[in-house]
Amino acid sequence: MLWAWSFRSLSGLGSWRRLLALALRTVVFALLVCALSEMQYRQKNDRLTVLYLLDQSYSIPEDHRAAMVRYVNATVREHRRDDKEDRVGVIVFGQDARVEASPVDFDYEMRGGEIADLNEEYTNLEAALERAMSLFPHDAAKRVVLVTDGNENQGNALRKARAMVERGVSIDTLPVPITPRSEVSIDKVAVPAEARRGQPFDLRVVVDHQPAAGQQGEGETARGTLRIKRTWTDESGAGRERVLSESPVELPVGKRVFTISETIDQPSSYTYEAQFFPDGAEADGSTRNNRASGFTYVRGKGQVLLIEDFEHPGEFAKLVEALRNEGLQVAVQPSDRLFTSLAELQRFDCVVLANVPRTSGYGGGGRVDTDQLAGFSDAQIDMLVRNTEELGCGLIMIGGDRSFGAGDWQDTAIEKAMPVDFRIKAAKVVPVGALALMMHASEFPQGNYWQKVIAREAIKTLGPRDYCGLIQWSGTDVWLWNDRNGGMLPVGPNRGKMMAGVDRLTVGDMPQFDPAMKKIAGSMAKLSNGPGPKPAIKHCIIISDGDPSRPTNATMNAFKQQKIRITTVAVGALGGHGDLNMMQSIASQTGGKFYVVKNAKALPRIYQREARRVAQPVVRELQPPLAPQVMTDHPILTGVPPAMPPISGFVQTSVKDSSLVDVILRSPQPPNPKNSTVLATWTYGLGKTAAFTTDAGQRWANDWTGWEHYDRFFSQLVRWSMRPTGDTAGYTVATETRDGKTRVIVDALDKDDEFINARAMTGSAVTPDLGSTGLVFEQTAPGRYVAQFDSPDAGSYLLSINPGGGQAIIRTGVNVGYSDEFRDRQTNRPLLEEIARLAPKEGSPGKVIDDEAGVQLPTEGELPEPLVAVDPYRRDQPPTFASQDIWPLLVLLSSCVFLADVFVRRVQIGTEWMGPAGAWLARHVLRRQPEEKQAETMSRLRSRKAEVREQTTGRSSARYEAGESVDADESPLFAPDAPAAKPTQPKQGGGMAESKEQKREESYTERLLKAKQKAKRDREE
Repeated sequence: MLWAWSFRSLSGLGSWRRLLALALRTVVFALLVCALSEMQYRQKNDRLTVLYLLDQSYSIPEDHRAAMVRYVNATVREHRRDDKEDRVGVIVFGQDARVEASPVDFDYEMRGGEIADLNEEYTNLEAALERAMSLFPHDAAKRVVLVTDGNENQGNALRKARAMVERGVSIDTLPVPITPRSEVSIDKVAVPAEARRGQPFDLRVVVDHQPAAGQQGEGETARGTLRIKRTWTDESGAGRERVLSESPVELPVGKRVFTISETIDQPSSYTYEAQFFPDGAEADGSTRNNRASGFTYVRGKGQVLLIEDFEHPGEFAKLVEALRNEGLQVAVQPSDRLFTSLAELQRFDCVVLANVPRTSGYGGGGRVDTDQLAGFSDAQIDMLVRNTEELGCGLIMIGGDRSFGAGDWQDTAIEKAMPVDFRIKAAKVVPVGALALMMHASEFPQGNYWQKVIAREAIKTLGPRDYCGLIQWSGTDVWLWNDRNGGMLPVGPNRGKMMAGVDRLTVGDMPQFDPAMKKIAGSMAKLSNGPGPKPAIKHCIIISDGDPSRPTNATMNAFKQQKIRITTVAVGALGGHGDLNMMQSIASQTGGKFYVVKNAKALPRIYQREARRVAQPVVRELQPPLAPQVMTDHPILTGVPPAMPPISGFVQTSVKDSSLVDVILRSPQPPNPKNSTVLATWTYGLGKTAAFTTDAGQRWANDWTGWEHYDRFFSQLVRWSMRPTGDTAGYTVATETRDGKTRVIVDALDKDDEFINARAMTGSAVTPDLGSTGLVFEQTAPGRYVAQFDSPDAGSYLLSINPGGGQAIIRTGVNVGYSDEFRDRQTNRPLLEEIARLAPKEGSPGKVIDDEAGVQLPTEGELPEPLVAVDPYRRDQPPTFASQDIWPLLVLLSSCVFLADVFVRRVQIGTEWMGPAGAWLARHVLRRQPEEKQAETMSRLRSRKAEVREQTTGRSSARYEAGESVDADESPLFAPDAPAAKPTQPKQGGGMAESKEQKREESYTERLLKAKQKAKRDREE
């Protein structure tokens, strides 16, 4: 098609140029087609890649691991061939596999310190083989050398090995001998998953003693000490520990059970741990399996945890007394001694946050040291929410001037769990605050970093309509972001801009406070007098080491007149450096706080607490007090009359847009129902949460303390939210742990002992590291439901099961002890031999290296020569073909040929140049010529020159009239004043020469055009 299309269109080039152009075009086309098809060059080679897989699980002793390293280095030095470009790689594995060295084509030397950090509690040979398969290059024969004891407890190595040999991989195995040793292990600690209060139960500890191989004598015993202890959380929330038994024991061969009878009167979650301490190292080969634990939960009456602000102890004493009068057990926990684990919360059915801020602290004389600050960490907030969402515990937040949005709880997981949002979304009722941040380059480690952190925390705390500005020293006092108000911008539309500005913050050494403080006072005045929303609270935070000079009295008076509160934070000012008295004076004069920071990590909490003061306009004071209105019937109001006592204030919130939210009480003011909620509830996950935005009788609800229904109202609020504690006698839960997975088996019977079928059962498991995983139950038999989850780590797993049908949530736990890695006491040679017998296609099977050598892998000293002599780089596999992409070369060639095609079609090459070129070559290449020949050449050149001159003169004279002669002296070039000679018709002879010349010229320049025009006419005809 290419030739048919182009043959006639190129007819003007002549025969040989046309054929050459078509041939070049064909080559270009063919090269591009080959490049697009990704043509490859295949070359047969004898290259080999060997990957060493080294077992690093706990069952491999340290001395054997060192021997593995020596073996790898010795065989690589001895057998790898540079001339064949052989490659070597190393993979280490336990539960997972990691690449220590990717395949390289030089003698790789491995060192013991290079072993990667792995999860060594399990052996997963399948994962190691799979990782090796993904690491093999495609252009070489493949071999794996598997160095292990073969005791896999996860995965299926034989299945993976069969798949590998089908793809041409040969597998050698080197069994690692396990040294015979006496072994003592604690199999399990058996306790009931749930016990009743005051009811005795038995704790059983199963200890297994296996002697070294060949020492099965009847008198063989292991001596040591067995200690059993119990840990739990008491009523105050503090962790407790008690040793139940610690005594010497003698263990005969086999298993022995130790039993302790337990009776518990205090409801809580209890963990029992048993540990064996051998008398000597020879009595126990490994101590990693000498510990096991068990978990039980003792149920009692409904228990409530009330967390109060440690700065205001006893603020909710009336509420605690009322709940106890109603039969509830209440534990009071101050905010400076909070829970530390999710297990500590399991004995409580409801948690109450009673007017407690996220961060709190105190100080004498207006001074607060950072070690006096306390609050909820992100992890503790997460524990509270997950305890509700996944484990069904109730969560109640009671209001006050330090709760909800006024307590810096916005944008936390607590806000997500509550039925209300802590920010006010209706613009007409949103109060506005203004916060100015004044930064000084204090002399403390990572000062600029920490000032960025605290600036971000302050900006995140503020609401969208609040104002914020940051002023720094950069040769002069400047705002980090500028505006017509002098740097104080509303946070909502500018939050991203502010965060970006903080990222570029570089704080300088401010020489004096006064200029920056004047800028802040002026900007605050513009906000108060400007057209926009007026800030109800104005606040300034100054961080410094106290070096700058003090502000003038006039500046301080400006702050006082505008009611701008100043908080000062002294960082790096201890040890006599900086004027602490000046900074404390600035704070005390304006009603602010003075913080002395000993650790920079406390700064975020300080700024969260201080920025919260700007958000305090969310507090709504009611004058005169107004009674809340009942909006709906609810179990909380059962037996409570609709006429409620009045309240004088509450914290404003915004009701979530969800049909699950029940607004039970709301205030008549403000009129917007979304922002006047007093009591709202909803279901969150498996638990229930409630928001009571006024307090319990210390400031706003004083009339409630004398109300006759006070006890009933709050006790019903707490009981409604509590974790269900119905009868679960018809459900039995069993757990089984194996190969890093735990099966949960629930048998369900109704009160008539009939199977409960087709029940939608759900649940969740909380892991020891506070992770979470869902439980998906499937019915496998009449009344039997089974779920499974991964439990690779040792420790306690808390289980929460919702049986459905309105039944109470079942809470239990399972303790996962040591893995099966410590149960295997001899090498699994049959598995390794079967893997080595597998033969790849067209190749030879692998080898069991120690059988081939006749010696085993030693634990110390030099490696035996027969062991090193077994060659893992032997050529008993079919050669491979290396494929290399050549399309880049084809593209390059096609480009070059295309240029040649263009050259042939566009450039005409004559022969006139060949004579002069030959003469030039003769003159320069053949430099030495005879004198006669040189003289003859010169004579010929002179005569030729004369002929050329004569011809040139003849052609020039033809331009004038016949018989007219013009000398050089009479030419117009030399006589500019003389009249120009009139041109005449050229002579006949000269005219013919010129005509021939024109013809010749025309044929060269226009021949191609005429040929194309003729071809076009022919096509048209």
